[in-house]
Amino acid sequence: MSSQPPARRGRPGYDRETLLRIAVDVFNERGYDGTSMDDLARRLGITKAAIYYHVAGKEELLRLGVARALDGLDRVAERVAASDAPAVYRLEHLVRGSVEVLVAELPYVTLLLRVRGNTETERSALARRRAADHLAVRLVEQAVSDGDLRPDIHPATTGRLLFGVVNSVVEWYTPGGPIGPQELADAVCTMLFDGLRRPRQSR
Repeated sequence: MSSQPPARRGRPGYDRETLLRIAVDVFNERGYDGTSMDDLARRLGITKAAIYYHVAGKEELLRLGVARALDGLDRVAERVAASDAPAVYRLEHLVRGSVEVLVAELPYVTLLLRVRGNTETERSALARRRAADHLAVRLVEQAVSDGDLRPDIHPATTGRLLFGVVNSVVEWYTPGGPIGPQELADAVCTMLFDGLRRPRQSR
């Protein structure tokens, strides 16, 4: 179930969706802690009172922004957890789906990856992220046990490295550039899983 609350109607030209999109851009540019409500009002060209019509304050905008990213990532994890495919295929689907969410919700995922646990909203977001990390580690362990991944890898380290590569995409990927979401997911999975898969024994 989505954690996004229903949209509220507001002043003409300034709905909450527009406010959220611009606020996330400012958070990513200046940092959440370095952004004030005055900064947001100036970027929007409206008063702080107009912003407060839509949201309770800056932290609610943060909560809405990271929830947009987390909801997409949670849907991928739920599909993976419900699948009865071999663990190695579910792990690849988790990575591929995460890349696709990252591309589709790039500003929101960028914001999510920059939270540090300084507020209750940030701590809640980090807890949800850890759930996905734990799923990845379990899948690595099962895929090693199944003989589909190399037996000499450390599952927890491998899980972190997988998402470290995926998360690094926010630092350089440009939507609309020469590589599309599908090609990007293919490139990431090829690089990661060709190195992780157990070599086939020659006959």
